[in-house]
Amino acid sequence: MSPKTYYIHTFGCQSNKSDSERIAGDYQARGYQSAKDWQTCDELVINTCAIRKSAEDRARAFLHKVATTARAAGRPKPKIIFTGCMLHHGKNKILEILSMVDEVLPVNEVGFNSPVVRKDKKHAWIPISAGCNSFCTYCIVPYSRGREQSRSFEEILAEVKILAESGYEEITLLGQNVNSWGLEKVGISLRKMLMERPDLELNHLPDNQSQYLKPKGTPPFVRLLRAVSAFPQIKLVRFMSSNPWDFHDELIAEIVANKKIDRYVHLPIQSGSNSVLKRMNRGYTRERYAEVVAKLRAGDPNVVIGTDIIVGFPGETEAEFQETLEFAQKMDWKVAFIAIYSPRPGTASWRLFSDDLPHTVKKHRWEILDQLINKNNLKAGNRPKVI
Repeated sequence: MSPKTYYIHTFGCQSNKSDSERIAGDYQARGYQSAKDWQTCDELVINTCAIRKSAEDRARAFLHKVATTARAAGRPKPKIIFTGCMLHHGKNKILEILSMVDEVLPVNEVGFNSPVVRKDKKHAWIPISAGCNSFCTYCIVPYSRGREQSRSFEEILAEVKILAESGYEEITLLGQNVNSWGLEKVGISLRKMLMERPDLELNHLPDNQSQYLKPKGTPPFVRLLRAVSAFPQIKLVRFMSSNPWDFHDELIAEIVANKKIDRYVHLPIQSGSNSVLKRMNRGYTRERYAEVVAKLRAGDPNVVIGTDIIVGFPGETEAEFQETLEFAQKMDWKVAFIAIYSPRPGTASWRLFSDDLPHTVKKHRWEILDQLINKNNLKAGNRPKVI
């Protein structure tokens, strides 16, 4: 009897790709074999993204394609296991609205007990934390992945050791905010707070940096970077993502001094307008962001900065968008992941603000920024390699 087969279809970010590698490891530990495509597998895992409505729409469209393709071929569909960030809807809701789904798998139930199945034999993703403690008003991650939990120093280093001894040379440390890895956490559940505040106002939301106790001495993430870099086999260390509100001077100094750390630093800004940043509850100003970038570039002129930007956030005026354009020219980002704002049900911005900008305006602003940052850098050969 032939072993059962699985196939994993992944949407979204590097964290989802890393999760899929671990899901594959769990399948192979149970004796399954990888299928060459989703049309020929016994079990199909759909690892979803929910950062924007368009990401959820792609997952739904793929589900429909799987079901209709199976019917047209006159064969039963594979068993469909649904996981990833769309689980913020809740298991019962997903099974109700997506009738072709057979099983819902919370991503945090796939642990680190089985060897990871990695296709790349040189570079490896290593998640160092899961979930998020931040209170950014637009973000669905705290609902889909829960409160932030850091993996232990020993567990991470043990994984790096195995990779180094297996011939891996490049490591990317992953977390929703890697800067906060290992910090002592405080605060309450964002979901719980929003449910208990029918009168929610922007000033009810805590600052993101208030969710952690200030580190004593060297920040834990800096210590982790040093420990990972100490393996002689590891030639390059990357990390993503980080945030300006806790980009400590010690981290800047480590990036400058430790040449194993990639010279590309991904540092999300989300908006170049302080008033928009305040509505986003990002916890920093454009001046603070510029200060971090200036210190990085002063320490090493070879540091290259990339960023994330959201256009069309509720209430974004033309003047506020022009502030972002002006700031982009000043920052000289070499790459930007630009998103068109879409309201995520349940988030604070969905509760607080009306999605009041026409899609045509949002799309136009997206095109202007994409041309200014991405297309111009691509044309000039300045766009860095981003894993």
